Amino acid sequence: MARYPEIEPYDHGMLDVGDGNHLYWETSGNPHGKPAVVLHGGPGSSAGAGLRRYFDPAAYRIVLFDQRGAGRSRPSAADPATDMSVNTAPHLMADLERLRAHLGIGRWLVWGVSFGSALGLRYAQTHPGVVSELVLTGVATGSPAEVALLTRGLGRIFPEAYERFLAELPEDERDGNLAAAYNRLLESPDPEVRARAARAWTDWETAIIPAPPGSVERFRDPAFRLGFARTVTHYWGNDHFFGDGGEEGVVLRDARLLKDIPGTLVQGSLDLGNLLGVVWRLHHAWPGSELVIVDDAGHDAGAVGDDALVAATDRYARRRPD
Repeated sequence: MARYPEIEPYDHGMLDVGDGNHLYWETSGNPHGKPAVVLHGGPGSSAGAGLRRYFDPAAYRIVLFDQRGAGRSRPSAADPATDMSVNTAPHLMADLERLRAHLGIGRWLVWGVSFGSALGLRYAQTHPGVVSELVLTGVATGSPAEVALLTRGLGRIFPEAYERFLAELPEDERDGNLAAAYNRLLESPDPEVRARAARAWTDWETAIIPAPPGSVERFRDPAFRLGFARTVTHYWGNDHFFGDGGEEGVVLRDARLLKDIPGTLVQGSLDLGNLLGVVWRLHHAWPGSELVIVDDAGHDAGAVGDDALVAATDRYARRRPD
């Protein structure tokens, strides 16, 4: 079961969400179909056109948007003058609510990848009445334990890349919160310091999360590198702004709040970000979920994962509202 053919949006715009931020959004598919919103990863990536293809365009009203500071939204996190203090998880969830109201949508399916899955989970936990289903892949929950694994624990598996990653930091910054330490470099008034830090951060991400060529290609753009690294380290250095849930994080702690929301988790068996078993534990703490493990796949679950994701959205398209 392949993804659906490429389609073009039938509407798009820029939404003023306050704090000087304007979000790019677009809708495609059936204007009268089941609403679904896509949460891209990063944080700091963007909603690529290929994400529309996980939905039957005859059945869904597909909503894509670029999160604060990312993609076509303005201002860009690549601009050093952009205020990141108003780019937090509560801001992103409030943006979702503004977008939902702007589009006149009551409830929508939430589809998320990587950071988008963590954001989607927390959004569903705090706004359960507006989420009809969840479809998540490259699953993360934004816990401190996951950030520690990705910034320090995987150094044992990739020692050469990790040595280069640490070398960019001042010696007295190498034992603490590495994401926060990198964020301080990325907020430096010196453009050369920012550029070197952005390159080092994205080199480390490329080493630990093998991705399709198109994903790696984007890191060759200095502006994208800077905006992406600045946003990721801002979130990772501050527990994703989800609140204090201990090392396990608030999403796992509050998994019971998802009990009335059906969901599908599609996960590559070789995704190094899941060495802590987070997805397995989330699935077992969430009675309404199904877990699809894709053998021999990483953070990107590949063609088999695409089949599982399309099967999930097809099935939920036929599900009657409660």
